[in-house]
Amino acid sequence: MSEARVAEAASERASSRREIISRDPKTGEELGRVPVATESEVQHAVERARGAWQAWAARSVADRARVLLRARRLALDRLDDLARLIARESGKPFSEAIAMDLVPSLDLLNYFARHAERLLRDEPLPIGHYTLLGRASRIAYRPLGTIGIISPWNFPWSIPVGQVATALVAGNAVILKPSELTPLTGLAIGHLFTQAGVPDGVLQVVTGDGTTGAALVTSGVAKIVFTGSVETGRRVAEAAARCLTPVVLELGGKDAMIVLADADLDKAAAAAVWGAFANAGQACASVERCYVHESIAEEFLRRVVEETAKLSVGEGDGVDIGAMASEKQLTVVEEHVRDALARGAHVLAGGQRIARGAGLFYAPTVLANVDHSMLVMREETFGPVLPVMTFRTEAEAIELANDSMYGLTASIWTSDVRRGRALASELRVGTVMINEVLYTHAIAQAPWGGVRCSGWGRTHGRLGLLEMVAPQHVHANRLTLLRDPWWYSYTPRARELFRRLAHHFTDGSLIGLVWLVPSLAKRWREMRPLRKVRKGTSNRRER
Repeated sequence: MSEARVAEAASERASSRREIISRDPKTGEELGRVPVATESEVQHAVERARGAWQAWAARSVADRARVLLRARRLALDRLDDLARLIARESGKPFSEAIAMDLVPSLDLLNYFARHAERLLRDEPLPIGHYTLLGRASRIAYRPLGTIGIISPWNFPWSIPVGQVATALVAGNAVILKPSELTPLTGLAIGHLFTQAGVPDGVLQVVTGDGTTGAALVTSGVAKIVFTGSVETGRRVAEAAARCLTPVVLELGGKDAMIVLADADLDKAAAAAVWGAFANAGQACASVERCYVHESIAEEFLRRVVEETAKLSVGEGDGVDIGAMASEKQLTVVEEHVRDALARGAHVLAGGQRIARGAGLFYAPTVLANVDHSMLVMREETFGPVLPVMTFRTEAEAIELANDSMYGLTASIWTSDVRRGRALASELRVGTVMINEVLYTHAIAQAPWGGVRCSGWGRTHGRLGLLEMVAPQHVHANRLTLLRDPWWYSYTPRARELFRRLAHHFTDGSLIGLVWLVPSLAKRWREMRPLRKVRKGTSNRRER
């Protein structure tokens, strides 16, 4: 084929290739374009990772941790530029991009860089009476191989950076597929870690849409870590199950806030407003249901409405609430508010889209007179809406909070922390906060994840780090001169020993072991190895 024809064919392939356009949700402005990676391209990335990860895994944890610290320093050097990219691509205010994306990730990088070696160290395993038989066990933590990470758009930096960092420091390779709404932020993550010293092929970013994510799930990676909706999470789990690929799923929440009669109303009201409206309500830990004791409900609502009225919505460095990430998500918010109003809810603040050019803005909304028949109390709204419902007793509050298919986080507001802890034990969620709200995803040391339809597994903390490794039990017998008494052959003495083991070994009593000593001694005598026979001896005996 001529050079001209080769160039023409390449041009045809490029022009026919699907692309994703990244836009600023506040203005509609195009920020950039990225390709939609095909199934074959995803598979190629996985093959590259398989060829690269073993050398990375062979490096010490301390060496890998130094790469995380270099990535942290680079991120700090570019703090404002990264925050600007995150803010423009996700629609959040510049300040929130720093506070809710960059600060948590910087803390997490520091924590795992400094503590991963200790957290992944081999652990002696107590094995009871077997120790007295000369046995010893340890648990070692081995890298899994290649981890596929499918990350969301609401926190396009902090969520994937945390997952990438724990996977890398544990010795794995990573294929990161960022959301189609925030692909440029995903590419920036890849660039940062590469510059920090992650070897070629160990971390790769594949941009694309749902087809790219689906290809990654079935590509044969060692594990999938997915953050997104319940509907998509089910599809991920089904596809992964066909390949027997383990998954970690973080699928959102319908998080409840319970305000008891003795709560500090100023703090509780301010917390409810921030917990419901931060990141335009687009957080899986956002306050999406607020239950207030009937004796304080009127005053609580007054203060909430007063706090809400102070908030500014739009673009620019000084605003409190930015844009919704997509028209699709804004439509969900509108549907939930319409349904609530049709069923008798009252709007105390907001309740409508804000028309501002091509921007996707929705006013922070407070709803009263809501109940569990409404979508806004049943389904994940994922927008700046705070529905408030009253309760009479603590038992009723717990019942209402647990009346959900989700179970990610909940918060309890009370002046009696002991009382709050007692109630926390009755909530079926992954995290309970007492006099705190929303932010615990930012605590690197704490595990993050939920129960029921909020997902499987954990990220962050030691539990999240252990999701990135396979525990290996290493068992050793130091009494190498003796055969195991439970080996063949099953003689009458063996049967008698086994009976005694059932009675005296399995009860954990040291006194019981005394009764075993004679039987063990007899068993070992009859099992003693044959004396070594000199070469040729057996032949002479035969003659």
